Amino acid sequence: MRIEKDLLGTMTIENDVFYGIQTQRAIVNFPLSTKFLSHYPSIIKSLAYVKAACARANNQLGLLNNEKTNAICASCSDLINDQYHEYFPVGMIQGGAGTSSNMNANEVIANLALKKLGYKLGDYQHIHPNTDVNMSQSTNDVYPTAIRLSVLLEQPKLLLALESLINSFTAKGNEFSSILKLARTQLQDAVPMTLGQEFHGFASTLKEDVKLIKQLGSLLNSVNLGGTAVGTGINTHKDYAELAIKELANLTDIPFEKAEDLIEASSDMGDFVIYSSALKRLALKLSKIANDLRLLSMGPRAGISEINLPAKQPGSSIMPGKVNPVIPEAVSQVAYQVVGLDCAISMAAEAGQLQLNAMEPLIALNLMDAISLLTNACDMFEQHCVSGITANQQRCKDLLDNSLALVTALNPFIGYEAATKIAKDALLSRASVKELVIQQGILNELELSNILKPEKLTQPV
Repeated sequence: MRIEKDLLGTMTIENDVFYGIQTQRAIVNFPLSTKFLSHYPSIIKSLAYVKAACARANNQLGLLNNEKTNAICASCSDLINDQYHEYFPVGMIQGGAGTSSNMNANEVIANLALKKLGYKLGDYQHIHPNTDVNMSQSTNDVYPTAIRLSVLLEQPKLLLALESLINSFTAKGNEFSSILKLARTQLQDAVPMTLGQEFHGFASTLKEDVKLIKQLGSLLNSVNLGGTAVGTGINTHKDYAELAIKELANLTDIPFEKAEDLIEASSDMGDFVIYSSALKRLALKLSKIANDLRLLSMGPRAGISEINLPAKQPGSSIMPGKVNPVIPEAVSQVAYQVVGLDCAISMAAEAGQLQLNAMEPLIALNLMDAISLLTNACDMFEQHCVSGITANQQRCKDLLDNSLALVTALNPFIGYEAATKIAKDALLSRASVKELVIQQGILNELELSNILKPEKLTQPV
C-alpha cells in the first residue's frame, strides 16, 4: 500500500493501481451506478487526447519541460490504444461536474508517466496529477471538450450502422417494386401503392437523419478548451487556448475551434440538447418503422400478413407454432429508452446554474448510452430482420382487389359519380370493384387491366 494526501487528508491506496487519492474518494462517494468510466472507452480516449494536446501546448509555451511532456504524451497514447482502462473505476454519475473523471485521468496519466521515467507510483514530486498533467486546465473546460470528442468518436459507428440499414431497406424497395398492395391511412383502406414504395419510404426517412446527425455533429467542434474554470482563461498563457485546440485538432483529425464566447460555452449545454434531440428523432422513426413492419406481418393467417419477417425464435411457452416479431419489438424498446435518456439530458441541461453546469456527467452518460443503443439497434434491425423480409405477393393482391381503394384509382377514368356508385355497390354486395366495373359495362377487362398496371397506379395521371 502507499499513502497519498490531498486537501482533505490522507488515504491508503493499493500500491499497484495507477489511480490515486481523488479517484479513491470518488469510488467511496458515488456508489450510484453500475456503469463506470472504464465501460466507456471513447471518453477515456477523449480525455487522453485532451491531456496530450494540453501538454503539447504547454511545452511549446515553455511551461512544461520535454521530459514531462514526452512521458505524459506517451501515457496518453497508451490510453488511446485501449490500455489501462481498468484503472478508471469512477462511476459515471457523480457530483462535481466531472471533476472525479478528470482527476481519474490526471492520476492515471501521472502514474503511467512516473513508471515510464523509472519512479514509483504516487511519487508525484516528479510528475504531479494537478501541477503537470492538469496544467493550464480545469475540469470545466477539459470535461465538456472530452465529451464532445467522445460523441464525435462514436458518431461514425452509428452512421455506418444506419447507412447499412438504409441500404437494406433500399434493396427491399427495389425487390418489391412491382408488387401492388393497399396503402392505408388512419388504419383504413386508402389507395393502391407498391410494396417497394413503402420500403423506399423507410429508407428515405432514415436518410434525412444521416444528414441531420452529421450537421449537428459539427456543432460539437466548437470547444471551450482554454477557458479553465468559467471561461475567463485564468491561470493560462494568452496563447494557450489557440495552441491547445490546434493540437487537439491535429491529434484527432477533427476541425476543433475555439468557441466564440468561452464564458457562454462553459455553462451552456445547448449543443448537447439539440444533438440528443436528433438521436430521439431517429429513435422515434425507427420505432415507427418497426411497428409498421409488425402490422404488415400481422397474422400469419388472420391478419394483414403482406410480408413475412424472419423467424428468430419460438414465440410462446404455451402456444405451439407461434413466432413473434421480436426484433421490431426490441427496436421499439430501444427507442423508448432513448426518449427517456433525452428527457434526462434536457433536465440536466436546464439545471446548470450561473457559470457552470454541474450535471454534465449525466449528459455524458446518456449521450453515450443513446448512441450505443441506436448503433446496436440499427445493426440488429438490419441483420436479423430487414435483410430477411419476404413479400406475400398474392396476399397483397387479394387484399387490394377486395378493397374499395381501387375506386380512387378509377376515379379519373370513370368520374366521381360513377366511382361513388361502384364503391357503394361493392360495399353492399361484397363483390369486388373490378367485378362490378366489368359487370356494369363501365370498362372492359382490357381497359381495366391497363389502368391498374403498377407503373400507372403509382405515378401521377
